[in-house]
Amino acid sequence: MKKIKTIEFKNDILYLIDQRRLPTSYEIFKCRDYREVDYAINDMVVRGAPAIGATAAYGVVLAAKEFLKEDRKDFFKKMDKALDELNVSRPTAVNLMWAIGRMRNIIEENKELTIEEIYQKIREEADLIYKEDLETNKAMAKHGNQIIKEGATILTHCNTGALATVGYGTALGVVREAHYTGKKIFVYADETRPRLQGSRLTAWELVQEKIPSKLIADNVAATLIRDGKIDVILVGADRIASNGDTANKIGTFMLSVIAKEYNVPFYIVAPTTTIDFGMKSGKEIEIEERNSTEVTHIEGIVIAPEGIEVYNPAFDVTPWENITGIITEKGIIKAPYKENIMKWR
Repeated sequence: MKKIKTIEFKNDILYLIDQRRLPTSYEIFKCRDYREVDYAINDMVVRGAPAIGATAAYGVVLAAKEFLKEDRKDFFKKMDKALDELNVSRPTAVNLMWAIGRMRNIIEENKELTIEEIYQKIREEADLIYKEDLETNKAMAKHGNQIIKEGATILTHCNTGALATVGYGTALGVVREAHYTGKKIFVYADETRPRLQGSRLTAWELVQEKIPSKLIADNVAATLIRDGKIDVILVGADRIASNGDTANKIGTFMLSVIAKEYNVPFYIVAPTTTIDFGMKSGKEIEIEERNSTEVTHIEGIVIAPEGIEVYNPAFDVTPWENITGIITEKGIIKAPYKENIMKWR
């Protein structure tokens, strides 16, 4: 298949696969300035913590390009404003704040250079974040493949593939690696209400790769787990607290509870950049609540009565005690998480 390029930066334009349009339409969203990048992150043109981080980094590049002709004082003032705006595009995915923090440090460390030289440093750092993400994904996939048995049936939730990163994927990257190494795996993909990232995006990637799989409604997962038809569950993460508590797409916590009840291994697959070492537990993680229309409408079609109130959190927190292990690019972290996570700081 053709390599999936979720993000591509060339000729001062950031090209993003518009994930709002898949699978019925393959469209490219073009960002020509940082405001369009801010919109793309907020409106979920691009989603998935690693992809958001890389996208935000290129948003900083576009801001620097726009302000190249400013005097030094205005350049730094306007860059600071752009960084602040990008930093709050979405609140839960820590990779966003991590990437913006790296770009801020580059600007601070090179303040004595010319504006043109600072711009070059910013561009190099964004390219490095992009390159590191690809390398990280491949490393996670290799570590994760160690826990996948021959002929395993895997359950996954939301989209954790190439579309959630700059390429390859986190949890779905492990699935890819197992498939490529001939383990004859089978995948059940949750549809992932309300935005249906499982049915729209994960299923699309599985079909592209010809990985044996079935799409299921979210409420089918418990039956499959109870009936012994799932060997392992692999999910991603948007933020991991230092004690191992993990924020991921809404519905993840529910899966972890059922998995624990029926002794099914439950793994988080995420880069160490997703670990918030300064956060003590999942209780501190801010959970984004999104627009009610995501629940009351599908593709613009009303599916709920007018006037009904809606609670629509985008994420939930899975407690560390429900997690079998955290697969990272450096290896697999096991409990006690509070002690072992800090080794990767």
